[in-house]
Amino acid sequence: MVAAQQQIIICLFLLISSCNAFISPSIQRTMSTSRSNNPQQIIPGITYTEQQSLLITIRTTSSSSLNMIAGIEDAWSSYLTALESDPLLVKSITAGIILGAADLSGQAIQSTLAANDESGTAEQSSDGVDIARFLRFAFFGFILQAPWNHFYYLALDGALPPTEEPFTATTGIKVAIDQFVQAPIFTVIIFSFLGFLEGKSTEDIKQQLDDDYVDTMLANWKLWVPATFVNIAFCPPILRVLFLNVVFFFWSIFLSLKLNKTEE
Repeated sequence: MVAAQQQIIICLFLLISSCNAFISPSIQRTMSTSRSNNPQQIIPGITYTEQQSLLITIRTTSSSSLNMIAGIEDAWSSYLTALESDPLLVKSITAGIILGAADLSGQAIQSTLAANDESGTAEQSSDGVDIARFLRFAFFGFILQAPWNHFYYLALDGALPPTEEPFTATTGIKVAIDQFVQAPIFTVIIFSFLGFLEGKSTEDIKQQLDDDYVDTMLANWKLWVPATFVNIAFCPPILRVLFLNVVFFFWSIFLSLKLNKTEE
């Protein structure tokens, strides 16, 4: 209850402070004199010492928030500069980090499910992180996923230049090409690439495609048809692979679980 009251008081204090900007200097001097004669009346209900403590907290929090925002803006600006100067390398590094993190998330989910499994397979959760699996996904993002999409979007935009308006026939055609031509092909490449990295034989990869390809594509279209429309319609070309990588984080969790599911 006390914390809630303090939050309300802080909000009121900030509101009063913002209103002071619209008060003439002469009136502000009068108010300042009145406050100095009776400091307890600045914010009724709490002591002058508590008011000063709250003021210090507000100033410290505001300063920290501004510093954090400035740091984020500097990092984003540096990223865009690097993206302009060396787009393929920056996209590849970003994809490697994001897909590696996605696999770690997938492993954490698998461990949690195993720990809660009534069949007694909780021992899987105690094995720790599968570093080789993490490296396979990070390597896949760096060496294949980002370069593939980098050159694919260059070719797609070269054949069908981006339009200023998002809702056009060109956008619809590009989404259809992406999801019903490119995506089925790239999904086979994903299965094959990660399978070979894992040491699976051609027959094992073919069997996995027979078992999981249709389900994977159905799930792919549920996520990627709307995501691809947003990407093509609204994202600047230079940021399309970054947007794709962010969505691919969640898709990679699905792939990580699908491709590494426990055999019964």
